[in-house]
Amino acid sequence: MPELPDIVVYIEALEKRIVGKTIERIRIASPSLLRTAVPQLQSAEGKRVLQLRRIGKRICIGLEGDLWLVLHLMIAGRLHWRERGAKLTRPRGLAALDLADRTLLWTEAGSKKRASLHLIAGEENLRSLDPGGLEVLDAGLDQFSAALQSANHTLKRALTDPHIFSGIGNAYSDEILFEARFSPMQLTQKMTAQQIEQLYAATRSTLLQWIDRLRAEAGDKFPEKVTAFRENMAVHGKYKQPCPRCGTLIQRLRYASNEANYCPYCQTGGKLLADRALSRLLRDDWPKSPEALETYIDKRRTP
Repeated sequence: MPELPDIVVYIEALEKRIVGKTIERIRIASPSLLRTAVPQLQSAEGKRVLQLRRIGKRICIGLEGDLWLVLHLMIAGRLHWRERGAKLTRPRGLAALDLADRTLLWTEAGSKKRASLHLIAGEENLRSLDPGGLEVLDAGLDQFSAALQSANHTLKRALTDPHIFSGIGNAYSDEILFEARFSPMQLTQKMTAQQIEQLYAATRSTLLQWIDRLRAEAGDKFPEKVTAFRENMAVHGKYKQPCPRCGTLIQRLRYASNEANYCPYCQTGGKLLADRALSRLLRDDWPKSPEALETYIDKRRTP
């Protein structure tokens, strides 16, 4: 899913291309995409784009008449800058915004169509879509600490909860926790002031570093290579690959439909975190360290 750094770069690219332009036509290929009925979508046609804004992981396009087109890309949604009137084909094509000279095309891979489009009238109604999470890049340490310890969650859950922090998801939370050297299962209300300061610094530096990287990657072009798995990420998507810091194989913890990727030496003191499904299956045989895991795998391979 595109997260804060990706959305920031998307918005910067869109600001250069559509602010001041008129949306002449909006084409919808997937009826499930549009989540609002009032005002009617056609009322956004013929309106000039005045500004763009980010709310969490949403892209908000401000139009004349205090109207807002709000795009939530979800996991597989992506934007593309195409020639005017670009073909909108299903099943990947969701919507197209036709301007005088170009078309902003919106696609979504996969069979689960989760992306959403809202047309909102007025700032107050727009704010109702905001989950209320803290904007870390605009916040001080005290605000960060208060948000982090507002409930006793694991660090992984706290960082990815949109009601606590804005715009951080599965990928960048892994990178933040690796940078800070904390276990994804560390409980927020058991952290010391020094640990919170360490996490605050890692969160800001990781997000800013990735914004800069993605800006440089896109250059003057529209960002097309938006993905949750990037080659130069340290741990996210790097299961069983060497940790760039110590060389230990990266491990993962699966829960529900999500997972956490971590280094068992840099982040958990040499301990493997128990995956719920596997630990239930293996019970007392669950390996407690990377070495024990390798021994277990070797035994399974031996005829």
